[in-house]
Amino acid sequence: MGTPDFAVPTLVKIAASSHELIGVVTSPDKPAGRGKHLQSSAVKKAALLLHLPILQPVNLQEPDFIRSLQELNADIFVVVAFRLLPAAVFSIPPGGTINLHASLLPRYRGAAPINWALIRGERETGVTTFFIDEKMDTGKILLQIKIEVDSDINAGDLHDRLSLLGADLVLQTLDGLAARTLQAKAQQGEACPAPKLTRDLGAIAWESSAPEIHNLIRGLSPAPCAFTTWRGQRLKLLRAKALAEPDTSAGPGTVVRADKKGPLWIQTGKGILEILHLQLEGKKAMAAEEFIRGYKIAVNETLITDYA
Repeated sequence: MGTPDFAVPTLVKIAASSHELIGVVTSPDKPAGRGKHLQSSAVKKAALLLHLPILQPVNLQEPDFIRSLQELNADIFVVVAFRLLPAAVFSIPPGGTINLHASLLPRYRGAAPINWALIRGERETGVTTFFIDEKMDTGKILLQIKIEVDSDINAGDLHDRLSLLGADLVLQTLDGLAARTLQAKAQQGEACPAPKLTRDLGAIAWESSAPEIHNLIRGLSPAPCAFTTWRGQRLKLLRAKALAEPDTSAGPGTVVRADKKGPLWIQTGKGILEILHLQLEGKKAMAAEEFIRGYKIAVNETLITDYA
């Protein structure tokens, strides 16, 4: 059971394994693009290539859907980036329902664990498999893999890395459950949430420190992006770095360096932030030096916080 790109490596890995994959559940096709043509989920597209039976329920409590799942006679359900399952679904298979989550549970329970781990400046993260229960991401843990987080990696790159790592972990979990060598353990340690990303979250408060803003930018890149306002226009910041340079006397959000060949430096509440890649609304993304040459951003101009 899964929907986005993150779930595809797991689907492919299981299909190529010794385990028999007997069906796929994914979201209904949705209209997208200018023409509002129906688009299939990434998981559906992969399942079609693998010639697997596909279910696309609108309502997970629907009796016909429940009956279809029961008729599959599956030993176990595997969930990767899908929806919160009702007990009527996750209790069907005798072997239980396992979930792959992109964090080291109980840290970052919720919809956006990859983004929040970076926004909070975590130096390590990973993937977890666990048995689903009545609450979100609280079930007993089966396996975890921990990795170090590079200080410059963004959410898109971390997503891709954890997607592949997670596929391997799910296969290890299925092998262990089949061999009866895995013992599920209750989650231990401090829990913290990873709620759904909101529009306002991306608004940069220049009074924050350079490392905090840097983490926000990489945690929301390549989408939905951190943003600020310059000359009345929305400006997305895609990649940046916090510098060791000393603070200037300029106020937070002030451009303190804008050379034609780069760099583009912004004073924050504490420290200097160098902007590396950015995108003006309605325009293409570009490197800072290209932006400086094309739009003539100048020293002492101010970027402002805009929550609109």
